Amino acid sequence: MGVMRFRVYPPERITEEVVRQAYLTGIERMSWPVRTTAEGEELRLQRSVSDSAAIHLPWPVEGHGQPTLSSGSLIERQEPYLLPLEIARGTLVQVRNQLSDWQLMGLSVPKGAAARLQHAVERFSWAAVSQGDNPAESARHAEESLRASLDAAGQLSAAFADQSLTVRRNAGRPLGLLGADLGSTPLDSPTGRFFLQAFNTAEVPIGWHNTETTEGRYAWAVNDSQIEWCQRHHLKVLGGPLLMLDSAGLPDWLYLYEDDFESVLDLVSALVRAAVERYRGRVDAWVCAARVNTAEVLSLTEQQRLRLVARCVELTRALDPDTPALVSFDQPWAEYMRDRNCDFPPLHFADTLLRADLDISGLMLEMNIGYYPGGTLARHPIEFSRQLDTWSLFGLPLWISLCAPSAATADKLAARKASLPAGGWTPASQQAFAARFVPLALAKPAVQGVLWNQLRDNQPHDFPHGGVLDARGKPKPAMGTLAAIRKAYLK
Repeated sequence: MGVMRFRVYPPERITEEVVRQAYLTGIERMSWPVRTTAEGEELRLQRSVSDSAAIHLPWPVEGHGQPTLSSGSLIERQEPYLLPLEIARGTLVQVRNQLSDWQLMGLSVPKGAAARLQHAVERFSWAAVSQGDNPAESARHAEESLRASLDAAGQLSAAFADQSLTVRRNAGRPLGLLGADLGSTPLDSPTGRFFLQAFNTAEVPIGWHNTETTEGRYAWAVNDSQIEWCQRHHLKVLGGPLLMLDSAGLPDWLYLYEDDFESVLDLVSALVRAAVERYRGRVDAWVCAARVNTAEVLSLTEQQRLRLVARCVELTRALDPDTPALVSFDQPWAEYMRDRNCDFPPLHFADTLLRADLDISGLMLEMNIGYYPGGTLARHPIEFSRQLDTWSLFGLPLWISLCAPSAATADKLAARKASLPAGGWTPASQQAFAARFVPLALAKPAVQGVLWNQLRDNQPHDFPHGGVLDARGKPKPAMGTLAAIRKAYLK
């Protein structure tokens, strides 16, 4: 049994949220199930092994909200580490390494970024030399180093996104697609106009829950009208996810077959066959399955989930071989693994499917930012960039499906009752997230498109306040930002 110990200054930084969300990863960035406790100024993370590990946890930084930050790899030892110092070290190394990589690619470093990084190095040096005699003073210097590192990270990532997109546009290279999920009801005229200003792509949710509410009876009317609307306005269309592996994505009656996996497999096959045959030639890509790595439904084992996804892909490719087939993975940082044992983290799940030679055309990463549980913890842009680069190593086109909240209050139309930091998300912070992270994703050569996966807060939706149209159907500031991104960089 291994225990990692950290001293926290000031001690009030050890909030209930930190205890609930902190986790450890090893050299392969895989998390272990952990039990986190706090006593006084010490935070302890207990796990079943004693390997070296990096800690990841939400940490408020002035001007940057509460991103999840991480240390470098640390050995287990009896003496506690000073937590602010270690996450300052880890963040500084990340930003400097990314700067070096981008400079090799030809990045023109913006004014001020180098000075901010130099300031971060100086503050970190003071933090390191004072940790033994005056840990409180060391923590103060570490906080200053963190803030300067994240200031530089924001500048550098914005410069990379702008320069990359500008070069590709000027060279006539294809740029990515920007879209949104249409939701489960047809768009009215005002909503349609807002949509067309911001997006050139739509995801039509051809899902099992709404399509087959009664076993053997399919209801296509809403999807028919949505696809006709997309074609009328010359939008690219993604159809699916055909199989959404969560409780809201499966029909209620399917639980009658919880102990009969072969019947579930046959029923999934029937749904996929019906959908693909109906809309073949009318969609530009199929999202065959989603949330395949995080599902805890029908008591399915990971091997059974792999079989379901494989069946969806095989059948889709057989029925419509000319249309790309995607598989979507939720929570790519795998925060959920801190609370449960898994044989297949997201990357391993994807690798297993690809090694099965299923002719998967692309991968989608779902990131519902800031929500807990069930969402992706907020990250700074360099860490976001690093995650996309890791998934691009598969050599397949990537799609990014994301949203971020505009409030932390109750949302009666949201299916998930996820919690958010009080006061941490506003319409302005949602807009800032869109402005910073959407261009950065589109700047990656591997990224084919970005989808905002919740359009409207005035219709039933998944995560609270995640839409870009508010409860009155009016555009939030983020909607204007997405329209500006499309106008600046995309067709």
